[in-house]
Amino acid sequence: MGTTGLSGRDSGSAPRVTLEELLSVVGTGALGLGTAPRGLEVAVDGVTVLDARDPGIARGDLVLAVGVDPESAAAVDVVRQTGDAGAAAVVFGPGGSGRLSEALRTAAEEAGVAVLFRTTWYRWARLVSVLLAGLAAAGVRPDPWAADVAPGDLNGLADAVAALVGGAVTIEDLQSRVLAHSSTEGDVDELRRLTILGRRVPEWRVAAMREDGFFQALWNATDVLYRPARGENPERLVAMIRGGDERLGSIWVAAVGRPLAPDAADVLRAAARVAAAHLLHHRTRGGHDRLAEEAARALLEGRGPADALAERAALPPRGNCAVLAVHTGDRGDGDPARLHGMLTLHCTAHGHRAVVVLLEGGTLVVLGGLEQDGQRAEEQVTRLGTSLAKQVSTAFGTEARIGLGDVVAGPARLPESRRSAEAALRALLTAGGDRAVARVAEVAEAVGMARVTDALQEVSLPSQTPVARLAAFDAEHKGSFLVESLRAYLDHFGDMPAASKALGVHSNTLRYRIRRVVQVSGIDLGDPDARLLAQIQLRLLDRGGT
Repeated sequence: MGTTGLSGRDSGSAPRVTLEELLSVVGTGALGLGTAPRGLEVAVDGVTVLDARDPGIARGDLVLAVGVDPESAAAVDVVRQTGDAGAAAVVFGPGGSGRLSEALRTAAEEAGVAVLFRTTWYRWARLVSVLLAGLAAAGVRPDPWAADVAPGDLNGLADAVAALVGGAVTIEDLQSRVLAHSSTEGDVDELRRLTILGRRVPEWRVAAMREDGFFQALWNATDVLYRPARGENPERLVAMIRGGDERLGSIWVAAVGRPLAPDAADVLRAAARVAAAHLLHHRTRGGHDRLAEEAARALLEGRGPADALAERAALPPRGNCAVLAVHTGDRGDGDPARLHGMLTLHCTAHGHRAVVVLLEGGTLVVLGGLEQDGQRAEEQVTRLGTSLAKQVSTAFGTEARIGLGDVVAGPARLPESRRSAEAALRALLTAGGDRAVARVAEVAEAVGMARVTDALQEVSLPSQTPVARLAAFDAEHKGSFLVESLRAYLDHFGDMPAASKALGVHSNTLRYRIRRVVQVSGIDLGDPDARLLAQIQLRLLDRGGT
């Protein structure tokens, strides 16, 4: 078994990159850590893809075990071989369970090799590109002025650069979309105003720069480019942001009412180097709601390491969590973007760490960072659920229903909370009535009956039970209504006035129908077993059973 090398090796002049530094740049949006027997200070010198045709693994390699099942014996062999060669770490695909097996953990500890897992939403080809760029970016030590900028905080970086150069800063991706901008005050030019408001450079401006060859010059530039003032447009500096050989974006500085600082080009040159790490972090962890939602979805389904997924979803890795299951009604379901935004905003306004996950069958809200006291956490969930139900009902003009999931300790148990939330919501929808919010304990009878009928769905009942006879009779004789008459009679414990009122008929009409029920079906209404079986089968009929 061999490898194919991807990265150029450290020539001795470049600073060494540790596994911790690489992971801090790449983030858990791309990689999840299984184990690191030698700690995270181990040096990473290159990225290598396992290849049976090319022998040799270099010391310090990060080995990508493409196509190797992490739960197989082959994975254990790979770890041992890479350990013998002095590799820093092995990256496996997500695998079946997404967890580190005991056999693989033991092999890693014996070999002294870290084991990582590629996340489900990152393809191998994309991961290779990000790792190579990450190695280049992580090798750059930040200047003192950028040391306090948190990883992925592109707006913070833009503000830091703007303060030094005395101008306005934007950070853009390769499609000229604005990823971040400084909060610069002063006489901002019209082009910058349009760019920030539209979150991208205006199309006419992009077309002009493409036509005059500016983008080609920028992509090939190895230093800061200068654009002189022209008309109402002030002087600008721009630098390409690269991670290794990968182009990541660009950083722009525009004068604001006065000339830029004399050393502005030097500052921008350093900022472009620093921005590479922030931009990689932003791409993999710091700004993609879709990836955060996918991580939360994986948590709800019990897929992958809970700590890493919680971090990617911006949820606390420990502490009480809960899930809300939201039903908006038919009109609300047709506007998922509006619902997603409203739920997210409402949760944030109430101080909750939340991720909204839109599913085909409904909407789930994942809550983290709840009170450590269980009772107080439940009160938090109840207050939020009640508030959300009112907000959704008002916004969509529907009767929203929300199932409150049980409060659980830690993200790993979120699937349990999801099941209880969905069970409570189902009970609310089945029961009808005015109640908008409930947890399982508050609608236990309805939840229990739903589970009983679920369990009985596949049970084969005799074809000639009393309810089966009544259903067949009603099907042949339109307007007989014997099934619904028996249901009302049993639901009201034989109270004729109450049952007839529920049906909207006279008591004498219902008495006649019940006599016909007994004649047609042969049911003994005085037999508790007969009544119980009829009640259960009527519930099954309501759900399309037999």
